[in-house]
Amino acid sequence: MTASSPNSAPRRPGLALWLPLIMFAGFLGLVVYGLARPDNREVASTFIGKPIPAFVLPPASDERPGLDNAHFTGGKPRLLNIFASWCVPCAVEAPQLAQLTAAGAEIDGVAIRDRKDDLARFLAANGNPFARIGKDDLSKVQIGIGSSGVPETFVVDARGVIRYQHIGAIVPDDVPMILRKLKEAGQ
Repeated sequence: MTASSPNSAPRRPGLALWLPLIMFAGFLGLVVYGLARPDNREVASTFIGKPIPAFVLPPASDERPGLDNAHFTGGKPRLLNIFASWCVPCAVEAPQLAQLTAAGAEIDGVAIRDRKDDLARFLAANGNPFARIGKDDLSKVQIGIGSSGVPETFVVDARGVIRYQHIGAIVPDDVPMILRKLKEAGQ
């Protein structure tokens, strides 16, 4: 047993006592910051500003020719829509694709892992806004242009350069913006 000297003061709690509280306060501050800042749902694509990759796809439909990257050079800006007959959101965006076509947009499609019979039924039920439809059974073109799912739509300028990527179904409010992106791609 050791005796304490009468002149020694009692020990004060040191940093070890306050460190957990400081760490918790820092964690709480990060949570509040994450909740308070605006939600950014825009996914920045690494393919914007780059040429569409080289590809040649056979026809996915008996009604439309196949598709290749050379089709996107010359002429005017076009939309490239990645879709599938088995995709429910693809059917949801069909009226908006028809509206874009009626407004003068030229749309080409890439059918992902689809059968001709299924695709024919889908187009008969939902309309066919596509000038060309390529069959991409292995998703090589889909992956090659940076598409992560269906539906997805790209604005491609007349030089074959991707100018905009729209992820997900096109809803009515998106139509004016996509038409604006097409116009900007033509300038």
